[in-house]
Amino acid sequence: MAAAPGVSKTIFVVSVIIALVIGLVVGYFVGTATVPTVTTTTTVTKTVTTPSPSPSPTPAAAPITLTVVGPWSGKEMEAFMEVLKAFEEKTGIKIEYRIYRAEDLASVAPPQFEAGMAPGDVLITPWGWWIAKMAREGHLVDLSGLVDEKEYVPGIFDPVKVDGKIYGLPFTAWAKPGFWYRKSFFKKYGLEPPKTWDDFLKLLDKLKGILGGPPIITGDGVGWPVGDIVEHFIITFGGPEMQLKLIRGELKFTDPEVKSIFENYLVPLLKGGYFSEPIEWTRAIELWWKGEYALYFMGTWITGMVEDPEDLGVFPLPGCKGVVMGTDYICVPKYTKHPDAALKLAKFLATEGQRIHVGTKAGKFATWLKVGIEEHWAPMREVYKFIKEMKPLPDLDDAVGGKWQTLFWDQMKLLWVEPDRLDEILTKLTEEFPKK
Repeated sequence: MAAAPGVSKTIFVVSVIIALVIGLVVGYFVGTATVPTVTTTTTVTKTVTTPSPSPSPTPAAAPITLTVVGPWSGKEMEAFMEVLKAFEEKTGIKIEYRIYRAEDLASVAPPQFEAGMAPGDVLITPWGWWIAKMAREGHLVDLSGLVDEKEYVPGIFDPVKVDGKIYGLPFTAWAKPGFWYRKSFFKKYGLEPPKTWDDFLKLLDKLKGILGGPPIITGDGVGWPVGDIVEHFIITFGGPEMQLKLIRGELKFTDPEVKSIFENYLVPLLKGGYFSEPIEWTRAIELWWKGEYALYFMGTWITGMVEDPEDLGVFPLPGCKGVVMGTDYICVPKYTKHPDAALKLAKFLATEGQRIHVGTKAGKFATWLKVGIEEHWAPMREVYKFIKEMKPLPDLDDAVGGKWQTLFWDQMKLLWVEPDRLDEILTKLTEEFPKK
């Protein structure tokens, strides 16, 4: 959601994420309805009467208010608001936050840009390819020199560079490591995380018997949570390289080695009733946490969306050697009425704002190397111990982008409810894949 990025994009992302792992080892951590939130300021005015006239004071300039557009709502938004509040207190600049998921921003912003307008002064999206596209069309401010590239993981700026200029700054990062479960639930029924595929199948059967229904809840929204599960199966049974080859277009979804993963592993589970129908992903968290389901595949941000993160456990499919990771990028439209203030906020978010964000319950990792692992929220330090040995990989649909991304989401949701249409689905994904 636009032209798909090329091979260089993929190379960059892999480089970026590998650097995330290396960053930890050396002591650093690398890492869709608009709802405005307005900070209310109470002003107390005291009038003093003097015995003699005095010159009229120069009227004070009205405080600047910046509109920030980001993808987070609920508890994720609460964590981000801590960062914005810190900026307000430090600068006196007021902030109004609006929620636009990446797919919404990619739809709403372009026509506004063409009209010389923008949905916000500072925009945040995980789609670096979209930022590069908007930059090529002349809609974004050049951010080159605003921060020192050397202070970030190598290659992280590559997807947001156009003709050598930087149009996006990195914020914090996230990972999609596997199936989450409640430790208390597993302890109650004497269950253990699986070590082999047969263990996983036996676990699912036990859970299905305990629950009397599907043990795995399927998150939904526009479809990305379903796609995340599929990517995990591809990475596990096809290896990390298959994920990369699919992104680069070197493998097709109809190729035997790819199709076999769906036929032999995923489709049997769908037909066997082990996955629920797609349910809006935040509602799914509530149902899963209440014990109506036992397993939930989701990203690391889930750690900040549950009542007790200490009760969280997570495991990948047995044998998986790769994990999808990614970051969010900050950009500034040329049409902001407050360019200086917008640039000041962009820089803050990319630097000290990261230090604040990773210390909250956002479930994110820092991409600014000046933030140490000890400055991260404790549960995230534990999660990283689990994923640090896995090969970091780019998100398939995010990496390809454009119209194919939404097609992928829709086709994966279709697979969940009509798995017998597998051949038709894989053929469509192959035929519609962006040509180089």
